[in-house]
Amino acid sequence: MKLFPFAIVALLSLPVAASQVEVLHWWTSGGEAKAVEVLKSEWAEQGNQWNDFAVQGGGGKSAMTVLKSRALAANPPEAAHLKGYELHEWASLGFLRDLSPMAEHLGWYPQLSPMVRDTLSQNGALMAVPTGIHRVNWLWLNRKLFERLGLTPPTDWEHFMTVAEQLKAQGVTPLAIGNEPWQLAVLFETVALGEGGKAFYRKAFLEQDSATLTGPDMVRVLTRFQQLRAYVPEKYAGLKWHQATNLLESGGAAMQIMGDWVKGELSAGNYRPGEDIDCLPSPGSQGLFSYNLDSIAMFKQRDPAQLQAQGELARLLMTPRFQEEFNRVKGSIPALTQPDMSKFDRCAIRSYHDFQLAERDGNLLPSMAEGMAVPTNMRQGIMDVLSSFFNDPKANSEQTAQQLERAMRSTRSGAEQK
Repeated sequence: MKLFPFAIVALLSLPVAASQVEVLHWWTSGGEAKAVEVLKSEWAEQGNQWNDFAVQGGGGKSAMTVLKSRALAANPPEAAHLKGYELHEWASLGFLRDLSPMAEHLGWYPQLSPMVRDTLSQNGALMAVPTGIHRVNWLWLNRKLFERLGLTPPTDWEHFMTVAEQLKAQGVTPLAIGNEPWQLAVLFETVALGEGGKAFYRKAFLEQDSATLTGPDMVRVLTRFQQLRAYVPEKYAGLKWHQATNLLESGGAAMQIMGDWVKGELSAGNYRPGEDIDCLPSPGSQGLFSYNLDSIAMFKQRDPAQLQAQGELARLLMTPRFQEEFNRVKGSIPALTQPDMSKFDRCAIRSYHDFQLAERDGNLLPSMAEGMAVPTNMRQGIMDVLSSFFNDPKANSEQTAQQLERAMRSTRSGAEQK
């Protein structure tokens, strides 16, 4: 019989009392908050107590600042929403529990796709539990507006510009977006995928190839990105992503380019994704799947009661019931293999189908904008350059490509020197 260390026994033991967890996250918009309620409800059904540590701010920057202060004070929460490079950065600092023994004991690995397992593992150790897969490269459009104006949904960026001009001529805002740097990074990412293609995206953001970052394709992508400034809301400064979605719902704007967390917001407002609001791959990105993998990490604890609570929470997150209900509300798709998609909307079913095809064909791409493709400091540098460029009508694409390359090179060099 295999013997487990004390910590693992504590993780796997049956609860003898109500478990209590504090969970840090930034799921605070309408649809996201409803998804969190799913988790809270299932946790409470087991007789446990949830201490909500929600931090406002799309993109999670504020949440990470708060988490760092708690961790440095040796008082981290039991669990936190971490993903992508931030997850690996926390793991490298030694703050996170290794969940591999639990995963092996409970047979989790066959339930995880290769992408999910690789993304959540470091040096062979599983560092977090997945909660759902978001597709980032989505185009959302108001069906009634398009039908009333007799417009065809754009399938490439040239067509998008034509449609945007037609909408603008009719007094309709073509593109709902705010000027938050992370929102602009999502828009830029979709332009990079659609105008540049998969090979360009990989060379630029996964390999960080200097010649690609400063070359003619990047200049063309940046020029197209800058052209979209003409089609945003007049008062787009400070507009949050869910407020942009509200514009889309009301007909105040015709289109939004954003990840499928939009779908959770639509459902919260009683709009039907795939019916009232259409969902299509962002222009030119058909067949590609830019992903954001959400996950919950467990911070190291000494108290056996906290260890037990973490184990109970991890097991709950891995149940098909939680995965299906949480993602159905949040807008994402389950992170477990072979989920029951029968209760999901049309957009989610399409997303799951496209995910399977992209995984088969090598077309899954980690999102730069969502922190899956580049380190945190590099992502911040990219967002700073893109935000300044987009908001300055006199900015030059060639010069900006050089600035982008310098920003990425400097953060890469800094990381290598540590």
